[in-house]
Amino acid sequence: MLGMAHALGPDGLAGQAVVKVFAPECWPDWPKAYRLKRGGGALYRHAMIFRIRTFHMAAFARAILAFGLLLTFSAPASAQDREVPYWASINTEELNMRVGPSMQYRIEWVYRREGLPVKVIRVVDRWRLIEDSDGTKGWVSSNLLSLQRGAVVTGDGLAPIRDMPSDGGKLKWNAEPGVVGKLGDCEAGWCEIDVEGHTGWIAQDQIWGAGEP
Repeated sequence: MLGMAHALGPDGLAGQAVVKVFAPECWPDWPKAYRLKRGGGALYRHAMIFRIRTFHMAAFARAILAFGLLLTFSAPASAQDREVPYWASINTEELNMRVGPSMQYRIEWVYRREGLPVKVIRVVDRWRLIEDSDGTKGWVSSNLLSLQRGAVVTGDGLAPIRDMPSDGGKLKWNAEPGVVGKLGDCEAGWCEIDVEGHTGWIAQDQIWGAGEP
């Protein structure tokens, strides 16, 4: 589960906000909640589990129609804003992901984390087929995405943010999986990251959103 970053003192940055929830009209039951305590009682993470697998024949039919639209109306590479795939980030406080490239399609996920990195993999008119760090794919309006590069911390443990691109750099912060920040330059396996003003270098293999899409 992804999350918002907040400073909790010298021990680290913790993910605290839900960033992706199943669309309300599709919830078959109430979500579960959990609290995960991180080392020494200093770091906590709060999240709601909303991912529920459902299958509807109507949704399946719309998905088939969406595929037909892809074959018929996909713009050639020369007419696209950028050549796909490419990195982008969410540029709004709430983003609806739909099962097809039109407002007529059902909302499947709602993202609530501005700055979250996504990968754009298809283009249909003003709609973009995106993929997130969990591998979830769906259609969003292009005007709700930004070309600002972002990164999200991945893995199971804390990710050190250091003052230089080296394991020998001074430790400035620890970041939990799910922490989101703005991505800067990357070199020799390290990337600059800015998490709400908390800046430094983080190992590239501990984030999603860096490198080639």
